[in-house]
Amino acid sequence: MSTGVYEDVAPPIPHSLKAITLTHVRYRRGDPVGLCLAWVSLVPVFISLGGFVSHFLFRREIQGLCFTLGLIISQFLNELVKSSVQQSRPETCKLLEACDSHGWPSSHSQYMFFFAIYLTLLALKGKTQVAHGKSQLFFAVLPWPFAVLTMYSRVYLGYHTVAQVFAGAALGLVLGAGWYWIVNSILVEYFPAIEESAIGRWLYIKDTSHIPNALKFEYDNARAARNKVSTD
Repeated sequence: MSTGVYEDVAPPIPHSLKAITLTHVRYRRGDPVGLCLAWVSLVPVFISLGGFVSHFLFRREIQGLCFTLGLIISQFLNELVKSSVQQSRPETCKLLEACDSHGWPSSHSQYMFFFAIYLTLLALKGKTQVAHGKSQLFFAVLPWPFAVLTMYSRVYLGYHTVAQVFAGAALGLVLGAGWYWIVNSILVEYFPAIEESAIGRWLYIKDTSHIPNALKFEYDNARAARNKVSTD
């Protein structure tokens, strides 16, 4: 049989494949702890898709949009640092098929600790629109168990070394606190202009961070509007 015929019947050689590291999670079969931590490792995805997308669709708060923008900038910087340092993942990356990406710093840890410090500062300053009084402490503490568990999961599952997750956590804390200061000390002065801009009015973008209890404010106004309709 000629070489050409062999080439015709031989299966094509697959191209080199690369996974999206944020969603590429594997765990040891039969390991319930690994299964649980694999789901924990996907918390950043749930926050991004379930939290911020829903926020834009139903709330459209400038503070929330700035929060989202900060996380995007943080992840961009993470990729920049990774490509500059080029530190390999641990040896277990071969089993996980994750050796084609660098490990320092951990993007999952950086994401979660950025999210945790920013949400904590928002809650303590009463800028979450729902956290007031005793609930402020609840929202301030809420993200930290998830941040720590996510960091631990990346080591347990074999995607990162301890040093890599701590580097991600430290960078996330610095960037999150720094971005909070930029937004609420500098950019906040432009919130009214954003509200009144053409795109702000078109997309109904608003800022309620100056209202002490925005949730009650909206609730009272919604009830008042309903009562007005029923009496007209």
